[in-house]
Amino acid sequence: MSIKQMIKVKTAANTILVILFCVLVFHLLVLVGFIPFDTVWGGRLETQSQMYVFETVSIIINTIIMLVVSMKAGYIKAYLHMKIINTILWFLVVLFTLNTAGNILAMSWLETLIFTPLTLISAFLFYRMAIEK
Repeated sequence: MSIKQMIKVKTAANTILVILFCVLVFHLLVLVGFIPFDTVWGGRLETQSQMYVFETVSIIINTIIMLVVSMKAGYIKAYLHMKIINTILWFLVVLFTLNTAGNILAMSWLETLIFTPLTLISAFLFYRMAIEK
């Protein structure tokens, strides 16, 4: 059974969007100080000002990824050419695969236990979306 038969592209998109929404909420909670910033970015952030920069960038990037996934799934009008969207999705497959390795090596046990499986699942789901014509 192929991946296309196992998971529909809309299911992959919906799952990614839910994961990314949860990640956004998590990063917002870090940004407002509800979650200590030493639990993110591999435990390597040293100051609160570093945290503000990294968390803001993370929120912006996750929002852009959500827009790209929404365009591929047909939820919003595709303002980018589909070849560009597919290139971004392939880039995300590679990025999330590498991020999985990074999360395994994180200094924070929370990041290792929670985000390692999330990034691995996300890489698989981005792959599913990228192979869709």
